[in-house]
Amino acid sequence: MSHDHDHAEAAPDLLEQIRQHVRAALPDAEVRVAGAGGHFELEVVSAAFEGKRTLAKHRLVLQAIAPLMKGHSAPVHAIDRLVTNTP
Repeated sequence: MSHDHDHAEAAPDLLEQIRQHVRAALPDAEVRVAGAGGHFELEVVSAAFEGKRTLAKHRLVLQAIAPLMKGHSAPVHAIDRLVTNTP
């Protein structure tokens, strides 16, 4: 099984699921997602990050997508890169 996530994209519905989970927690968020093979990169821009430290911002995003990371057959195995910014 190859984990060549540099050249492949996940199914569009999974990328959209990730976006929807983040937007459910951070309704104003602008979310960019890329990746495949269970490994993803996210860039999230939200006013909710204002005044928060990096760890707190990352925790908000990771908690939002936690349901997609649970269990042995979870569609999301790792977030290889997470960028969180304010607008």
